[in-house]
Amino acid sequence: MKITRTAQLLASLALITFIGISSASANSLITTSPISGSTVSTAPTSVTLTTQISLLPDANEIVVTDSSGVRVDDGTLTVSDTTATIGLKPLVDSGIYRVSYVLYSEGDVPLEGSFTFNFSAPSVITPNEPSPTPTKSQTPASSSWGTNVFIIFILILAFFVFIGLALYARKLFRDR
Repeated sequence: MKITRTAQLLASLALITFIGISSASANSLITTSPISGSTVSTAPTSVTLTTQISLLPDANEIVVTDSSGVRVDDGTLTVSDTTATIGLKPLVDSGIYRVSYVLYSEGDVPLEGSFTFNFSAPSVITPNEPSPTPTKSQTPASSSWGTNVFIIFILILAFFVFIGLALYARKLFRDR
């Protein structure tokens, strides 16, 4: 059974291409509010984390502590698609606040981490009345030009591998 050089080359190229493709994508944190490492002078009423992949509605955990390690979150965690929000008790002390989180998405490892923000309390504390903010609907992610070129390249490569295998099979049946 003699394999032609072209068939070997096509098979090797196809194997290298398909081994190099990774199908897994890990969840990652996109934005935080308050921003990680920032200093805020107005006490936030909540902490919001936005991820890349949709979150499971019931399994997530966010804990906010002050500089002495006392919890300052009120325990009301709300999850909406890729956003998790936890309410805060009124902040009155200046200092570094730590946000620790464990976020779960389906079919992915838990996203764990923490970040800090600095709260610089004003000299006179006034109660902060929550005001409604309009929500924007997210636009669906579209594929980029590079993704389209990559997919077209893979399809063309698969076509040539198919032709090479068909020619090889034809040669095998002819040589019988």
